Amino acid sequence: MGQGTGPRDVVVFSQKMDLAEGRSLNEQKNPDRLQSGNEVYQDERLARLIRLAARSFNRSLQLRLTTEGVTFGQWIFLRILWDHDGLSQRELSEKAHLTEPTAHTALIRMEELGFIERRRVGPNKRRQHAFMTEKGRALRERLEPLAIETNDLAVDGLSKNEVALLRRALSTVIRNLERDEERAAAAGQRVPATRSHG
Repeated sequence: MGQGTGPRDVVVFSQKMDLAEGRSLNEQKNPDRLQSGNEVYQDERLARLIRLAARSFNRSLQLRLTTEGVTFGQWIFLRILWDHDGLSQRELSEKAHLTEPTAHTALIRMEELGFIERRRVGPNKRRQHAFMTEKGRALRERLEPLAIETNDLAVDGLSKNEVALLRRALSTVIRNLERDEERAAAAGQRVPATRSHG
């Protein structure tokens, strides 16, 4: 949201999103219907279900991350740097599927918190790389169990076979849509940049 955005603007934006996704006015007035039973979810489009699941995952994890003073946006970059320390801002933004300005803002705050330090590496003096500090590395032991807890909570009631099937199905969906984007890029079309809400 831009500057000057108020509660009413948020409501209007939400309503527009609901209408764009095909939700009826009755559903908008009665959001609890979405949680009243599986028969309601069965009427929802797959794209909306995935979006709702992703949002719920993020919110559930954010509740837990807050206890450690970490935001969801910072978590995204921390988990990348734990395994790929020393990446540049551009490399981090690509791995996180976020814009460079979003990565820049998050990295500045993470440096202020002492999670990382940014240094220039190699001949390109304008290109900064992010390196984990001891404080940042120590977060892994505390934060990863929170993510595991969120994942376990999400699949409660599903068998191992159902979880495996879900993983394969979602992987197929992702690959199909990535190929679609690649075809569009080859034809000269580009997806507009979007901001992270984490």
